[in-house]
Amino acid sequence: MIRTIPLNKLVPSPRNVRRAADEQADLQLMADIEARGRLQNLVVTKAAKPRGTFAVEAGGRRLCALQRLAEDGKLAKGHEVCCLVLEGGPAEAREASLAENFQRLTMNPADECVAFSALIEQGSDVEGIARRFGLTVRFVEGRLRLATLAPAVFEALGAGEISLDVAKAYAATPDRERQAFVFEQMSRGYGAAHPDSIRRMMTQATASASDRRARLVGEEAYVAAGGRIERDLFAEESGARWLDIAILERLACEKMDELAAQAAAETGLGWVRPSLEHWLGGAQTAGLRRIPVQTSPLAEEESAAVDALEAEIEEIALGFEDEEMSEDARDAAEAKIRDLGDRIDAIVNKPPVIDDELKPRIGAFLMLDEHGRPRLDSGRYAEISSDGEEADSGGDDGGASAGPAEKPGRAAGLSQRLVDELAMQRRDILAVHVAADPGLALDLAIFLMIDREAGHSSEKSGSSLVAMPPSNPVFDFKTPEAAATIARAEAADALDRGWADAETRAERFDAFRALPDEARAGWLGHAVARTLEASLNLGGPRACAFHDHLGRLLGIDVARWWRPTGANFFDRVPKSVTLAALADIGGPTFAARYASAKKAELAQSSERIFSGDFIGEVEVKEAALAWVPGAMRFGRLGDGVSDATVSDESGVDDAAQAEVGDSVGEPIEEAA
Repeated sequence: MIRTIPLNKLVPSPRNVRRAADEQADLQLMADIEARGRLQNLVVTKAAKPRGTFAVEAGGRRLCALQRLAEDGKLAKGHEVCCLVLEGGPAEAREASLAENFQRLTMNPADECVAFSALIEQGSDVEGIARRFGLTVRFVEGRLRLATLAPAVFEALGAGEISLDVAKAYAATPDRERQAFVFEQMSRGYGAAHPDSIRRMMTQATASASDRRARLVGEEAYVAAGGRIERDLFAEESGARWLDIAILERLACEKMDELAAQAAAETGLGWVRPSLEHWLGGAQTAGLRRIPVQTSPLAEEESAAVDALEAEIEEIALGFEDEEMSEDARDAAEAKIRDLGDRIDAIVNKPPVIDDELKPRIGAFLMLDEHGRPRLDSGRYAEISSDGEEADSGGDDGGASAGPAEKPGRAAGLSQRLVDELAMQRRDILAVHVAADPGLALDLAIFLMIDREAGHSSEKSGSSLVAMPPSNPVFDFKTPEAAATIARAEAADALDRGWADAETRAERFDAFRALPDEARAGWLGHAVARTLEASLNLGGPRACAFHDHLGRLLGIDVARWWRPTGANFFDRVPKSVTLAALADIGGPTFAARYASAKKAELAQSSERIFSGDFIGEVEVKEAALAWVPGAMRFGRLGDGVSDATVSDESGVDDAAQAEVGDSVGEPIEEAA
């Protein structure tokens, strides 16, 4: 039977099956009842005591919310509550309580997202929704973020195919195309995807606030340079993502360049090369020989200081065995241990002892450790000249001439001059035969250019022919998502590398010659393409008229491979340059529409326009999609002609285009 009962006549039932409470959820229910009233009847039975009261068998949380509203003066104590009165005994009452709680279905997060989005469309705001439903603003913002997920991801959330935590991982960045791409990749795998794995895939094109480069540069300098930061609504502040990697890399490189110059001046070394990595790889030390150096031994007082610091670290470490140790205390202890470790390193890692005469001929690397701190690597290196000799001394253990104390390869009774003359005559005899066999000569040329790439460089080749990549004008500049970079990497991955497994150079050469003509030709293109230097259709040191000629022969259309974005162009040029670009495609009137926009807003709008993502005339959109800076074209500088119309040649060399595409960035900024 349904009847209304005064609120002050309702009491909690001791038979209610719900025991656990959730304070936050109770506050949300209270806010909901205050905003819309009670939407569901209470289920009650007549109570024995106090006389004339009713025990609430199902709806205890609603009763509590109503009573708290009455205590706050928002409801009358005698407020009439609609109830379903059960006439059965205690067993029926307990069963009703269990049924109502057990059969309740939690609302799907996707449905919550749709509902909140509908309220926003109807004119509500985030704060109002949060207040009406007793939620936090962050919770509502999170659901609204989930509502903008890529359709495939959102449908999976609604269908229960992915969990809420997985959906939050996809929402770590707002890029819906990337969400769809990662979702497709994860769907191809076996088993359930872990949220952390998805979050890493979603954010690999960005940097975290704890990245070593971010720590080096600092948020203030990054933002001042036009860098954008995105706060993950489902993570702590340390989970903020730095979106403009190009800006971050540039600032980090500039700072490391400055610090490297200071280190070179302070140490007296011939050179100090900066690196954003915390370890040295083979590519960095190619063409260098490590110089054995010694450090001064520790003095007695230094050894005693190290022992005392190590004892202090051990004492602090014992505190970690206390299971009741708070998180704050643990963090403070870990910070103290790191500080003590740095003090030990400062004592133990003494600079090498090097003669002043030798310093100008050797150098070192300035590395960036995991905490974003520049550290001068302890190794010292000397450059090897093009003829295989070390630039600093006479000899190495990799094929250079031996020092005066050793005379390897000297036949008994032969002078060094005679040995050298015989070697030159033997070389000429071999050269005659190689020149007479063009097929072998071509195979030999390709092989000598690529054998070093296979990781084999200790065995002497007997030739000066190499195809080493040139030094890039921008240190550590990377374009992992650029179309040309991807095409170039795919072409390199497709090369047949079966020949590289052989141990000796002779065996590798024979295996390489056994490859099909097409496979060997692929290696030739790869070897030559990687020697191309960075250039622009621009006066100054970056100019290369021959590259312009090659581009015209190949009919290269730069716009197919490179589009201007905020990160690679508009954030890095003056506002006047961006407005001039808009005028190029749509005329002065079109550019004037954006003249009053702030630089950040102008950059975002321009990125959309030059990607064709805007509503406008067909001619303007076509011009936007074909536009690239004049310095990027392979036509004549300032001729305004599309690269595709410069030549009737239709051939496209992906590797050559990738090399040019990788060179954009700093030179463009100089041109502006």
